[in-house]
Amino acid sequence: MSERTQNSTSRRDFLKSTGRLAATSVLAAGLTSRLYAGENNTIKIALIGCGGRGTGAAGDALSAKNGPVKLVALADVFPNRLKSSYANLQKERYADRMDVPEDRRFLGFDGYKKAMDCLGKGDIALFATPPAFRWVHFKYALEKGLNVFMEKPVTVDGPTTKRMFELAAEADKKNLKVGVGLMIRHCRGRQELRKRIEDGEIGEIILLRGYRMSGRSATARRTPNNRSLSDLMWQISTFHSWIWSSGGCFSDYYIHQIDECSWMKGAWPIQAHALGGRHYRGDSLDQNFDTYDVEYTFPDGTKFFYQGRNMDGCTNAFSSYAHGTKGSAIITTSSHYPGKVRTFKGHLMENVEPIWRFPQPEPSPYRLEWEDLIDAIRNNKPYNEVKRGAEASLVTSMGRMAAHTGNTVTYEQMLNCPHEMAPDVDKFTMDSPAPIRPDADGKYPLPQPGIVKDREYRESV
Repeated sequence: MSERTQNSTSRRDFLKSTGRLAATSVLAAGLTSRLYAGENNTIKIALIGCGGRGTGAAGDALSAKNGPVKLVALADVFPNRLKSSYANLQKERYADRMDVPEDRRFLGFDGYKKAMDCLGKGDIALFATPPAFRWVHFKYALEKGLNVFMEKPVTVDGPTTKRMFELAAEADKKNLKVGVGLMIRHCRGRQELRKRIEDGEIGEIILLRGYRMSGRSATARRTPNNRSLSDLMWQISTFHSWIWSSGGCFSDYYIHQIDECSWMKGAWPIQAHALGGRHYRGDSLDQNFDTYDVEYTFPDGTKFFYQGRNMDGCTNAFSSYAHGTKGSAIITTSSHYPGKVRTFKGHLMENVEPIWRFPQPEPSPYRLEWEDLIDAIRNNKPYNEVKRGAEASLVTSMGRMAAHTGNTVTYEQMLNCPHEMAPDVDKFTMDSPAPIRPDADGKYPLPQPGIVKDREYRESV
């Protein structure tokens, strides 16, 4: 993740700075349960997507207090990521929970199948690739009867969201447990805040606000270091830069606060109106805007204002707030964790004593989401976060599309927009063309608000 912040740390940086990066490993195809004779309650994990986010998620899994857990398979399309993920994890204190010989480190677009073929009933496939691949990997996990943890977002457009809804229903039929990396839902402080809001501590919510403002991020340039990569592989390596692969910085960075504010309201927004602009991207070839300003509307007319900025030299912010008829609340203070949630009698939140604050230090939601998933597996509790994760992804895409087209976009319009941005993602090979291609000047298609209004960009011919 290339985003830079001054007032907060990214998940990857946080994991590095606290030394919580954990070990990953891999199980060969055909490996039987006899390898773990005597520890048949061990849950095995296959990591698909070995970048910083996947490595961090593997560390959180291996840190779960309700283990034992063993990471037994690695898969990626980049050999350097396979190598560095394994090496970094070996340096940490989870080496005893690794079993990663060379023949269980799988490279290529079919590596996800080989990694999942190493697992059995009760085990977990961990998906941390760009979200464009999410439905493909989830479909295979369901065929194999595996539990899943998938990072967010889980979709970036309408067609794949419908697909994920169908796959979520299939997971329920098979009684499989599926977690989605919207870890704020597992934060004990936010859970208590949600209960207090439901109980009327700040009255009826009348306004929500969210901010994610940091330095320039998600740029993409061809350099001597990446010129040898095909267009497809380069776009995958810079996936935050492309709407087809990740939803761009909007979906990947902003989904958490859009989700948490909707959770506090107890509803999903039904439409979005937005502004956005591309100001200082320079020679970057990415598809992102520098600024986004979205007005979300809930079914009862309540507004949620979200502002995002990726621009150097400006005031940074990483926070979200709820305003009610009797008071207000801080949902996020300055990063995802610790949340340091509080409630107040009025709408002034500085230099005033809160009604309530969650005690510090608070447990990490990155760890708790894994402990909750593992608890559901071990105790056979209903557990499937995919539908909610797909809804959060769709609502996020709704705001993004509103900014990129200049139109007011409704939930139903986003869901039924026919533009599938990477329709052949399940057929990719190392030689496949990229979903978007440069024009004669080497430029890639950009959103054009008010000009291109039925989709977020027109593919180059």
